[in-house]
Amino acid sequence: MRIEEVKRSERKKGRFLVKLEDGDILRVTEEELLRFGLRAGIELDAEALEAVRTSARTSSAKAAAANMIGTRALSKRELTRRLVKKGNDESDAQAAADWLEDIGAVDDAGYAAALVRHYGGKGYGPARVREELRRRGVDRELWDEALEEMPEAAEILDGLIQKKCRGDLADPREKKRVSDALLRRGFAWSDVKAAMGWYTEMIEDGYD
Repeated sequence: MRIEEVKRSERKKGRFLVKLEDGDILRVTEEELLRFGLRAGIELDAEALEAVRTSARTSSAKAAAANMIGTRALSKRELTRRLVKKGNDESDAQAAADWLEDIGAVDDAGYAAALVRHYGGKGYGPARVREELRRRGVDRELWDEALEEMPEAAEILDGLIQKKCRGDLADPREKKRVSDALLRRGFAWSDVKAAMGWYTEMIEDGYD
């Protein structure tokens, strides 16, 4: 396949357009230009053409991945899923995520710890934080260490009870309303019961 023209892209910085004789256009980086010696007038056999296409796809996935990470922190799995959703081949997406991990731009352990601090600081309990880690694609083997960043449950619950309590916690209905709210935020019942004990001496039957 003969290359008819090579020109710099006007829309994307660092990208070049390689026009082939059949009208197809390859979007490549300067790395591909130099690596494969791409210039107008040369012929590419089927093997060379496929190598250029493969390299260009990988470069495109890397550029997209870098842009995503530059906007917000993501787990490696989350990044890979987003790249695939944007139309990148799964193998290219995985290669781009691996590359960013290798250079330290993707750090799942650090990301997990930051998530725990963020959601713990917002008053969520361990169960809700674990669900968030799962949803964000963080490997389970990283959860325990990350959860060490959680504030003490008693400290969080103390503040939440003060905010959520609208009446006398000796009232079973008020007690249930507040405790249900705390359980929905991901706290264990044992921690909720202990915290509620600071605000009432009466423990309703069925709450033991």
